[in-house]
Amino acid sequence: VQLQASGGGLAQPGGSLRLSCAASERTGVTTWFRQAPGKEREFVAAIRWGTGATYYADSVKGRFTISKDRAKVTAYLQMNSLRPEDTAVYYCAARLHYTLAYYDSEQYGFWGQGTLVTVSS
Repeated sequence: VQLQASGGGLAQPGGSLRLSCAASERTGVTTWFRQAPGKEREFVAAIRWGTGATYYADSVKGRFTISKDRAKVTAYLQMNSLRPEDTAVYYCAARLHYTLAYYDSEQYGFWGQGTLVTVSS
């Protein structure tokens, strides 16, 4: 499975950005992780393709929305009310099957390239 992430850029605090993760084929779950400078990679949000169930890190709940377009085999991360602490390289990852440990980056074998999100005035 090949993943192509896009949509990063510069946003002001309180602004919005939408990330896309286009896959070469259907998978079981698509997840966004992020890694800020000097920090470990952390879970952001996940979506199950079969059920549509979504999962979020507490730090983004209520501000970020993960969604999918089955026809385009693309997952999206709509990021609203951005904060400077959201600045990071964002990665999309996928698994063929759902796992209860969807938040664990080591569970994923397919990764897209990172896309940089910078939130600054």
